[in-house]
Amino acid sequence: MERRPGVPRLLREINDRAALELLLDSGPLTRGQIGELTGLSKVTASQTLARLEERGLVEVAGEQAGGRGPNAALYGIIPSSAYVAGLDVGPEFVTTAIADIHGEIVAEVTVAPNGHDDPVALVHSAVVKACRSAKVALSKLRSVVIGTPGVVDPRTGDVRFSFDLPGWHEGIHEALARDLRRDIKIENDVNLVAVAERALGAARGVDDFVLLWVGRGIGLGVVLGGRLHRGRSGSAGEIGYLPVPGVPLAADVRAVPGRLPSLAGGLQSLVSAEAVAELAATHGFGGGGAAECVAAAVEAGERGEPLLDEIAERLALGVASVSVVLDPGLVVLAGEVSKAGGGALTSRIEEAVARICPVRPQVVASEVEGNPVLRGAVLAALEQAREEIFAP
Repeated sequence: MERRPGVPRLLREINDRAALELLLDSGPLTRGQIGELTGLSKVTASQTLARLEERGLVEVAGEQAGGRGPNAALYGIIPSSAYVAGLDVGPEFVTTAIADIHGEIVAEVTVAPNGHDDPVALVHSAVVKACRSAKVALSKLRSVVIGTPGVVDPRTGDVRFSFDLPGWHEGIHEALARDLRRDIKIENDVNLVAVAERALGAARGVDDFVLLWVGRGIGLGVVLGGRLHRGRSGSAGEIGYLPVPGVPLAADVRAVPGRLPSLAGGLQSLVSAEAVAELAATHGFGGGGAAECVAAAVEAGERGEPLLDEIAERLALGVASVSVVLDPGLVVLAGEVSKAGGGALTSRIEEAVARICPVRPQVVASEVEGNPVLRGAVLAALEQAREEIFAP
């Protein structure tokens, strides 16, 4: 690399990164504004912008009218300088979103497995269709992040176990990277919801919180010090297996070839979607899925309160157990059951936790719109891509 006297390479890299981060957060900006907000001199700001233009990252995006003299050029990051893909992989559908470097979604495509359980072929097809819809070449993708249910080993990047996706196993990470010819990342779906919640939802700016997902299954995303806590094996947050009073322990959770482990017992047997639907039926709210039953109970007013009270008491067992260990301060409730219950459910959980636990966290409903797993996957992919772009 060229070395100019008095301008060390490291300093140029720091200046380039500062300008890029500023333009991503606040752009487009004039040369003068960039200098003022970064502390760079006019000459250094000009040199920085020239380097970024040469790298194909920045362009003149307009003009800003001033007082006397010519209008000042506005500089912005070129949206097409990089694209990312985020995927939400489930047993029934795979949804892929393509976003530009600003995070703008340019295409979203959903495909059904239709009996094909080969993860590599499924993901390849989903990504290619999304790129085609976005009119973006596959080679333009800087980062791909895939959200899946199950335990993802942070040491290898592979899915160690997924009840819903038995075809996802050790070696899939490498096979996907080889097929797509780029680095990919597989992440637990609830962890990605926590990423989305911290960036866009009820946990914006919060460094310590937990996100409790209540839907078909139950899971926990843990954020400590502003970072996801995955645990040594990636199993942090598998709260469905939490032993709770009055409920049998799971018989055998070991994954054995040819046999799925038992999901009976533990907290999941109390608050999974199936358990909530069964409970709702005993309160006269049967005939639909768990979310529909909970929504009906909220709509029913006083008649639905006993059902909401019992669901809250059950969920409070999990929240209290987490709170006395982590003391998170904030608990975000997410998932279809949580969304249906809204404030009527979160307020009850907060009160129930306070009765059985010396720690009283604030319990709030998720505020992330749309598909939260997909939003989290795109955000994680953007973080990776931007780190790559910020590098010289």
